[in-house]
Amino acid sequence: MLYPILTQSRGLMDLSGVWAFKLDEGRGFEEKWYERPLEAAMTMPVPASYNDLKEGEAFRDHYGWCFYQRTLAVPSYMTGQRLVLRFAAVTHIAKVYLNGELIAEHKGGFLPFEVQINEYLREGENLLTVAVDNRIDHTTLPVGSESGSGMGDLMGMGGGRTSRKRNNPNFDFFNYCGITRPVKLYTTPAAYVQDIFLNAEVDNTTARIAYHLETAGEATAKIAVYTKDGRLAAEAEGTDGTLEISDVVLWQPLCAYLYEVRVTFGEDVYSLPYGVRTVKTEGGKFLINGRPFYFKGYGKHEDTFPAGRGLNMPMNTKDISLMKWQGANSFRTSHYPYSEEMMRLCDEEGIVVIDETPAVGVHLNFGGGANFKDGKRVNTFDPPEDGGIRTHEHHMDVVRDMILRDKNHACVVMWSIANEADSGGPGAYAYFKPLYDLARETDPQKRPCTIVSVQMPNYKEDCTIQLSDVFCLNRYYGWYACGGDLDMAKELCREELTFWNSLGKPFMYTEYGADTVSGFHDTTPVMYTEEYQVEYYKVNHEVADSLENFVGEQVWNFADFATSQSLLRVQGNKKGIFTRDRKPKLVAHYLRNRWTKIPEFGYKK
Repeated sequence: MLYPILTQSRGLMDLSGVWAFKLDEGRGFEEKWYERPLEAAMTMPVPASYNDLKEGEAFRDHYGWCFYQRTLAVPSYMTGQRLVLRFAAVTHIAKVYLNGELIAEHKGGFLPFEVQINEYLREGENLLTVAVDNRIDHTTLPVGSESGSGMGDLMGMGGGRTSRKRNNPNFDFFNYCGITRPVKLYTTPAAYVQDIFLNAEVDNTTARIAYHLETAGEATAKIAVYTKDGRLAAEAEGTDGTLEISDVVLWQPLCAYLYEVRVTFGEDVYSLPYGVRTVKTEGGKFLINGRPFYFKGYGKHEDTFPAGRGLNMPMNTKDISLMKWQGANSFRTSHYPYSEEMMRLCDEEGIVVIDETPAVGVHLNFGGGANFKDGKRVNTFDPPEDGGIRTHEHHMDVVRDMILRDKNHACVVMWSIANEADSGGPGAYAYFKPLYDLARETDPQKRPCTIVSVQMPNYKEDCTIQLSDVFCLNRYYGWYACGGDLDMAKELCREELTFWNSLGKPFMYTEYGADTVSGFHDTTPVMYTEEYQVEYYKVNHEVADSLENFVGEQVWNFADFATSQSLLRVQGNKKGIFTRDRKPKLVAHYLRNRWTKIPEFGYKK
């Protein structure tokens, strides 16, 4: 799916602003709120998560549907073209109505969807209503617990008996919801470019880019590549072919170079920024442009106050600035695809990205707890009728849609199929194998694929050993395991990491960290102090640096972030290297000192 842009053939309207808003306690569809202006509505900005923007627990923890509404008048000069209404993300389920008529439905809170609206428009004012459902269960990604056990109860995060219905997330971040990313109206000619697929191979100084264009209607397709200063570098005609660029300038980590790829199809013109680079794994190395790359950076969240998971470009810009100040070069989109605006920014800034689906919580017996049905323990991947997870069809959809959205981003070097799933449990291989196959089939660049695996005693049974190109490990030796005993943590860490190193593939940390309350200090490093956080990382790095196939460290987490209420969470997860408002903890300076001395390439010989 192409990102909406303004060109000489395409119009673009941004529908961001203040919309009317109303929580639904169960009457909205029965009373047909979508047919008329909302009564007793409150104001709500779009895009943003709604949870922190009005006061009160009943609002923040609302369970079920809410309604957004605004009027829409389309300028007459746009109505002669194909009109498309596009939502970049609505979390988690959306029903879109125009003048009281249902025109689109979508499931999945972190990927775009769109609908052509010409046939539904009236002259003058039109009533646009979006109903949004924030409920999570065994059919959604991320997963919500249906039994009152699972991760929510184990960590005290809202499960069990409550005074009213509420979500019980099977994941450790707040379930922010709403219209969280931009809503746009764009136009195309009747014959138009639907999608662009690019795949570069580089031989010395020459790049050959295989391309495929998906189009609608009858017209002649042309494609051209331009340098940053506007010079023609290559051109071709037809919907399939090869572009050859001599003296190519490669996109490099922290040193980005972007060409402009311009496609014309009859009257339609579309352009996209494109970085030429190659990615593959070989032996125990992760290669970018044929050189062994070392990941330095973070697991992150789209999480700011008070926007929640709403698009926040000033903070995105600040985050990348802080990462570069530290010498970081990468992050993972934990635990869902991030906004297209952030991905485009990473292309521009040379930040390397591991792109992850929203498949978090696909583990019904997380942390040693158990899920039961009719008194019988249920395994995660048991048949749905026996209580097993019901996410597979939706999981296939989000893998496909994420890759189709992000396939042309130079910053994306690896696909993460899931985070901390039950990948060592019965039935895991049969569940995940089709997802890996789909990812490799969908991606024209055939990037490496992984599952980010959870710390578990049976790690040698993890299906990722058979399926993944890179082993991505979330490990907490010195926190959840051996908390407060760093000597024993180092011993157990070395034992496990030596096993992964022996498999001959690249492996890395995608999470490791310790909760730290900013301002807590002690002469003896004890848990929750800033001093302990520094010592924790030193121990883990001592082990990792000794292993030749260890190719990267992504700290958990970049910044403190919101979670559901919990005995283990003091107004959120405090594992951030920065506070939620991006003030550095002591460890930020330790990591800056370390990372600025580690090169992007060739760290492990």
